[in-house]
Amino acid sequence: MTSAPNDLAGLDFDKGGGLLPAVVQHARTGVVLMLGYMNAEALRATLERRRVVFWSRSRSRLWEKGETSGNHLALVEIHTDCDRDTLLVLAEPAGPVCHLGTLSCFGDGSGPAAAPLAFLAQLESIVESRVAAASTEASYTARLVAAGPQRMAQKVGEEGLEVALAAVCETDEKLVGESADLVFHLLVLLRARGLGLADVVAELARRHTARD
Repeated sequence: MTSAPNDLAGLDFDKGGGLLPAVVQHARTGVVLMLGYMNAEALRATLERRRVVFWSRSRSRLWEKGETSGNHLALVEIHTDCDRDTLLVLAEPAGPVCHLGTLSCFGDGSGPAAAPLAFLAQLESIVESRVAAASTEASYTARLVAAGPQRMAQKVGEEGLEVALAAVCETDEKLVGESADLVFHLLVLLRARGLGLADVVAELARRHTARD
C-alpha cells in the first residue's frame, strides 16, 4: 500500500522506538540501494519534498540523502508491509548511492541485490544520458538520434532481419549477439520518441490482463 500524509497515524512507529526501517529500491531496475530509518517527521518530509529523507541516528536529526554529495533519491512511491512497521521506498537515484561510490550500498548493483534484468534499465539510463549530451563526435547513440527517425527505424529493421536470419542458420551465440543489437537500437528509438521499456512492459501487462 502507498503511504500518504494522512495515513501516517496507521504506521507502527512504537515498535521501533519511533523509527521505521526503510528499504530503498531502484524504481526501474529493482536493485536494493540502501537501508535507512524514518520517523514520522522524516516520512512527512519525504512525501512533501519528493526526495528521500531519513532520520540520522548518529546525528539525531533529519538527513536528506544527497544533501552533501548531490546524489539525491527522487521519490517515486512508498509502500508499507503487512504489519505497517517497515517501509519500502521506490526511488530514482541521481548518482551512486553508497559513500564508497557504488550504485548500491550492497555493491555495484550486479550481485544478489539486483533484479535479473536490471541492466536493461541501466542501459536505458546510459542511452538517455548520451542523447541528452548530444555530443555526436564521441557517441554513436547521439549520432543515430541526430540522423532522425527514419535512420533509427531503418536500424531496428536491419537488426530485426539479422535476428531472424540468425535464428534460422546461425549459432546460439550469433543469435544472442544479434538480439542484443536489436534491443539496443530499439531502446534508442523508444528514447528518441520520449518512451521507454516501462511503456512496453505496461502494454504487455495490459494485454495479459485483458486476456485473463
